[in-house]
Amino acid sequence: MAKNITWFIVIALTSLVQTTWPDFLKFQEVVPDLPLLLVVYFGIADGEERALYTGLIGGIYQDVAGNTVLGHHVLCLVLVGFFVGRMSTRLITEHPAVKAGLVFFAGLVHGVLYTLVAYVQNPAHGAVYPIIASVIPAAFYTALITPLMFFVLDWLFQRRASHAGAL
Repeated sequence: MAKNITWFIVIALTSLVQTTWPDFLKFQEVVPDLPLLLVVYFGIADGEERALYTGLIGGIYQDVAGNTVLGHHVLCLVLVGFFVGRMSTRLITEHPAVKAGLVFFAGLVHGVLYTLVAYVQNPAHGAVYPIIASVIPAAFYTALITPLMFFVLDWLFQRRASHAGAL
């Protein structure tokens, strides 16, 4: 029970930071996607079900707090959570480069899905420029902070096995 409460608090705090303090996280006008990082972390650590619920909660918070139509973030994060949870059973995910690569790939998929859904609703804004200008840099930035965030989450949820052999 305490693990589930901690899990929910971590999702709520991460989504709160993502939506209220984006300037704090911003580097060269690029903001990492912290709820996506949590979706990938829980997809690797606990499987697809936990990743789906993480995407649902984080997506609802982002949709409500942001200026978007309800459901965009939920749809994209839940789909990414499902695929990451399924892929993590087939990959050796203990290496930090694999984790960062998975976060980068998930960031690209999430960004492209989100951009395409927004494009279908408003084709006047275009789809290619947002993908090149914001989705790819955000996915890269999110992948860069993956080792630090995964270390903190491993410590918080007492998963020491993933640090075996690390310095």
